[in-house]
Amino acid sequence: MVTLPLVSVLPRRDASALAALVDAARGAQPLVLARDRLIPVPGTLGALLPAAGLQRGTVVAMEGELGSGITSITLELAAAATRVGEWAAMLDPDGTLGGLAAGEAGIALDRFAVVRAVPAARWATVVAALLDGVTMVVAAIPQNMRISDARRLVARARERSAVLVAVGSWPADAALRLHADGVRWSAPVGGPALLGEHAFRVSVSGRGVVPRAPVEVLARVG
Repeated sequence: MVTLPLVSVLPRRDASALAALVDAARGAQPLVLARDRLIPVPGTLGALLPAAGLQRGTVVAMEGELGSGITSITLELAAAATRVGEWAAMLDPDGTLGGLAAGEAGIALDRFAVVRAVPAARWATVVAALLDGVTMVVAAIPQNMRISDARRLVARARERSAVLVAVGSWPADAALRLHADGVRWSAPVGGPALLGEHAFRVSVSGRGVVPRAPVEVLARVG
């Protein structure tokens, strides 16, 4: 896993530091750039998506309350990108995402970058720079995000055939909107444990999605 902490000290007008971030992103150029190709997502989560995958060049809005399974879902989507040989990047505002959790979610750590402590004022700029060279970017949306910035990122994702997974209240167009509304835990069979199999309820709306009730998506911890 590549960690890019330099953004935490970026001055507002530090062009050289921003150029370094752009160079890091371009060093992870996508292997496949065809706009009409999907990033396949396996399992029950993929079964909810049109053609069981994510369309390149789109924005996916991820919504839900804290503890509803958002982190598990976004890690699965990032894992899907690295599984087919692509790079994924995640903005980690609180510095809480570790390599162990990412690896257990199936992410190939040698194709995964984490960017920490991005100031809200630079969020759109940093995400745009990552979309220039990374196939999938997962980023929690800052408060009071401007719709003009969101629309520019929609255009950037489309131009670069990348996928932006925007976590939170996305104010612009999105090809898909995923909503997580709770997690159900169960102890593993064969002995007591604090963590075992869990299922999070997910609903999907958007282009090519057949309306349906929320579906439980299974995951395993440990």
